[in-house]
Amino acid sequence: MGLVVALIAGVAGFALLRGDGGDEELPSQVSARERTDEKGGTLRAMSLGPVTSWDPQRIAARDDAAFAGRTFLRTLTAYQPSTDPRNQARLIGDLAKDAGTPNKELTSWSFTLREGVAWEDGSPVTCEDVKYGVSRTFSTTAITGGSTDALAVLSVPKKPDGASIYAGPFAKVAANDPGVAAYDKAVSCKGATITFNLSSPVSDFNEMVSQPAFAPVKKDKDDAENALTVFSNGPYRLEAPWRASTGGTWVRNEHWKPTTDEVRRAFPDRIEYQEGIETQTVAQQIMADGERARAAVSLGSAPPALQQHIVNVDALKDRSVTAGTGLIDYLAPNVKSPVMQKPQARAALAVATNREAYVTALGGATTGRPATSLIPEVLPAHHDEDPMGAGGRGDAGRAKVLLGEAGLTLPVPIRVAYRSSPVADKAMAALVAGWTEAGFAPTLTPLKDEYFTTISAPAAATSYDVFWSNWAPAWASASTILPALFDSSINITPSGPGRDYGYFADTNVNAEIRRIPTVADRTEREKAWASLDVKLQRQGAYIALAERRSLFIAGSEVRNLSANEAIGGVVEFADIAVQQ
Repeated sequence: MGLVVALIAGVAGFALLRGDGGDEELPSQVSARERTDEKGGTLRAMSLGPVTSWDPQRIAARDDAAFAGRTFLRTLTAYQPSTDPRNQARLIGDLAKDAGTPNKELTSWSFTLREGVAWEDGSPVTCEDVKYGVSRTFSTTAITGGSTDALAVLSVPKKPDGASIYAGPFAKVAANDPGVAAYDKAVSCKGATITFNLSSPVSDFNEMVSQPAFAPVKKDKDDAENALTVFSNGPYRLEAPWRASTGGTWVRNEHWKPTTDEVRRAFPDRIEYQEGIETQTVAQQIMADGERARAAVSLGSAPPALQQHIVNVDALKDRSVTAGTGLIDYLAPNVKSPVMQKPQARAALAVATNREAYVTALGGATTGRPATSLIPEVLPAHHDEDPMGAGGRGDAGRAKVLLGEAGLTLPVPIRVAYRSSPVADKAMAALVAGWTEAGFAPTLTPLKDEYFTTISAPAAATSYDVFWSNWAPAWASASTILPALFDSSINITPSGPGRDYGYFADTNVNAEIRRIPTVADRTEREKAWASLDVKLQRQGAYIALAERRSLFIAGSEVRNLSANEAIGGVVEFADIAVQQ
């Protein structure tokens, strides 16, 4: 339910952030004097792209999902736009009047749609539209690329091979097909209320349905053969068909009513979305603030070299925003390795890891911040505990003591696999000094092609002692992080470790992963995830390195610039505006 990615997510920060041990001041969110509530104008959104899909059930990239969800695509629930990161993970009703109602067992959820929500042709968005949209996920040969959570959680029986007995709305089946009947039972409409019946308790199902895959689709407007067709129920519609590698222009959907929408302010009259421009070129054009760039905003993070210039020039810093991406780099010790099977050795590696050096090598405080947990700061389950006591710089002396307690002869050889890139090569090399001082003898193995396929193959278990990886949550809960990475019952098979690259397995951990989704109260549930995360760290299941950061820049006529970590850390389009 999470994403193994190179996808970038994040949140705008406030005030000063000390990311790499230095005194560098990072850009803050725009100040109050740069805000406006005036509608009008044309905003230019500039991106490398390409957008591969605007089809709700096919959208995979978090930045595309975030843009779609603030402009033309409404979901049952949504995360609140806010310039205060503490409020960005607050879930509210979007298409639905509220955040949903579960039964006592958390195996059934109901949502009642708002009145007055309309498609771009003026027809109402109905319960049946939501039901039809969700049904498209089951067409696994026609609709691909998006979230498959509906397949995983809805109470639709599966065949012996694991496939659903329901083949989706495009399958040519008899009227009495058992698959259709099963789906109708799992997802039902009664007036404006849609009810989802689940195969097991899911306490944060109302957060799951904030994803585009649970968005409505109007059946008679479904262009399943064209993933870039848009039929809007939000404040904007496409003026003309989307042009791949070029983009498109979004204009007001005259049938959108602000009174039905608690999420979107929709200030600009038009949004010209231009893709196919190199990220560095985008940043340079907006930095120059020429006539065409004054009302422009970058959708991709400025390159690290330009970030330092932006940070150090007040005029540029004032129209930029930094965003913690929610994407965490981490190490997975291979517990099948003769070295890393020893808990003290895993602890020693964690204690010897210099996260600040790693962040500095990434490019500094604008590109990352040291992390001790896989749970990003904006999530309710985030905690500040450092159970291994490593701090930002590590403690080589204590790590060496731990290696001695493990009964290992120094230096201890370890083979570390990571996904190679110019930046990654530098970042991983920056960890070597601390590990060496602690008594390890590390050998870094850069891998380029099919990295995650390589490390999830059974042969990797005997080839490497430590694996680099990364992860970002699919929505604002640790339920999309810890189960996906450390539930051995769903990951480890004879064909490999799945996403549990280090072969970590603990029956008590698995049992807790099963228990927590039955906790109804969100606060208590996320506290339980936090406690489990601390336990995983103490057992050496993983070693967090850094949360990636992005820096976005806008032209001098752009107002209300911010980013929202809970929806991916990209530019927040819910209330961005242009000076008139």
